[in-house]
Amino acid sequence: MDRRNDRSPAAVAASDSLGEPVEITGALHGGCVAAVYRGRSASGRDLVVKHDDGPSASLNIEAYMLEVLASHGVRTPEVIAVSPNALVLGYIANDGRRSAKGERVLARWLADLHRAPPPGDGRYGLDRDTLIGPLKQINAWDSDWARFLAERRLRPMAALALDRGTLTNREAETIERIIDRTDELIGDPSGPSLVHGDLWSGNVLWNDGEPAALIDPAVYVADREVELAFIDLMGGVHEPFWTAYAEQVEIRPGFWERRRDLYVLYPLLVHAALFGGGYGAQATAVAKRLARI
Repeated sequence: MDRRNDRSPAAVAASDSLGEPVEITGALHGGCVAAVYRGRSASGRDLVVKHDDGPSASLNIEAYMLEVLASHGVRTPEVIAVSPNALVLGYIANDGRRSAKGERVLARWLADLHRAPPPGDGRYGLDRDTLIGPLKQINAWDSDWARFLAERRLRPMAALALDRGTLTNREAETIERIIDRTDELIGDPSGPSLVHGDLWSGNVLWNDGEPAALIDPAVYVADREVELAFIDLMGGVHEPFWTAYAEQVEIRPGFWERRRDLYVLYPLLVHAALFGGGYGAQATAVAKRLARI
């Protein structure tokens, strides 16, 4: 196909955003925020095109989050152009092949991110609200980590899941009792770090056994342990990752025994709000386990 003649909505939006013709060459997995395609520009550049039929802020927010991570040394797809309808990124090969060596590299990437000075002058949050998948994350700055976690993450997401009918009243009450104990369960936080925020296994691109890039972030400044809990829940990593990370950054006493469970409540509630299924019951089971502490 002549790239100048691709008049599909995604190609038109990408072309307008980029300022040169783009041909859509195939669909890619993804699409929680927008449909995702592989494309090629008239100048011969391989691209990823995210297309949203209706103008929204989501693609601009995603571009912002990728640029925040990149500015802190994380390897991410290059943001080439963005508009309300299209986000154009540099294409990065992803063969899905991972290895023990690659997990150690990933651990070092995250250790470097978590040790780097974050924005916020010692506070938690970010300069603007972001997204986790299609859901809004409120990031108003707060100097108190336990309060931020309770009021900006756990309580709003539990309320959303309840409103969507994916959490029962009884389940919500059980989780609320744990949210009320957030300060007690955390104790002394690790301090603020920038986190990717949505590091399930599909958000790491792998090529030839090593990580190639991180994608689809949900960035904010948090206690770094939220990242570790998320990875343990959904990241599919193994002993080489944990050993390599702990060689760089301390995994403090009490994380595995207590705080890991507190921190996995947020991704479980996100998944409950988005997908229903058994995620609300899983979050409730975690809350019941915490109630015994």
